[in-house]
Amino acid sequence: MPTAPSRKERTHTVNADDNSLWIRRYHPRPDAAVRLVCLPHAGGSASFYFPVSRSMPDFADVLCVQYPGRQDRRTEPLIDNIPDLADKVYAALLPWADRPLALFGHSMGAILAFEVARRLEREKGVVPAALIASGRRAPSTHRDETVHLRDDEGLIDEVKELSGTDTQLLGDEEVLRMILPSIRADYRAIETYAYEPGEPLRCPVLGLIGDDDPKATVEEAAAWEQHTEGPFSLQVFPGGHFYLAQHQAEVIKAMADVLRAP
Repeated sequence: MPTAPSRKERTHTVNADDNSLWIRRYHPRPDAAVRLVCLPHAGGSASFYFPVSRSMPDFADVLCVQYPGRQDRRTEPLIDNIPDLADKVYAALLPWADRPLALFGHSMGAILAFEVARRLEREKGVVPAALIASGRRAPSTHRDETVHLRDDEGLIDEVKELSGTDTQLLGDEEVLRMILPSIRADYRAIETYAYEPGEPLRCPVLGLIGDDDPKATVEEAAAWEQHTEGPFSLQVFPGGHFYLAQHQAEVIKAMADVLRAP
């Protein structure tokens, strides 16, 4: 899943109808039956999901969310808490809710997807077609984490350990100055997130997890079942936090199977 779009491919990304800067629609499928919204991990950007957009079957129109403070939005203020970010993403998605919406998030993106799904159900009565939570323990589980309080070297060490960012880029001082603030803000957002008990979701939930993920155990991922009244399933893959980079085809198939379900 880490294959970035080529320069030629990037020229066919977003137009004025794609809801401002929040949504990247790399391969528009206007006649698709369902829209799959992809939410990046901490420090990630919309382009991380370019391979998903390219490989997803034609029945799904893939919308990749771009957070402020990175890539073409790098001059915008960062959002360093989940509730505010969820409010913004929720508002950006409303124009796309004319057909079923499914939400897919990896790591921090999984929690953000959960909070957006809550808002859709609570505020608009829109039940997502599915919530797909990858590489993240259930919202009701808790760990004390303080990576966002580390110095720059400590933060870089964490990112390198998880292999979520190209380590060659981390050796470029200019690139580091650009990406570290967004990484730190995202880590602050997810590490200070406090789950507020409430009504369970009504949508189906699919959990995806690597069997050697230092950020979530299989048991913690299985706890997502407590957060929905709908069907729940869990798929475990070999690998660590970014297991999906090694199992791209299998992950996309798992998502497609959920989206095909009635």
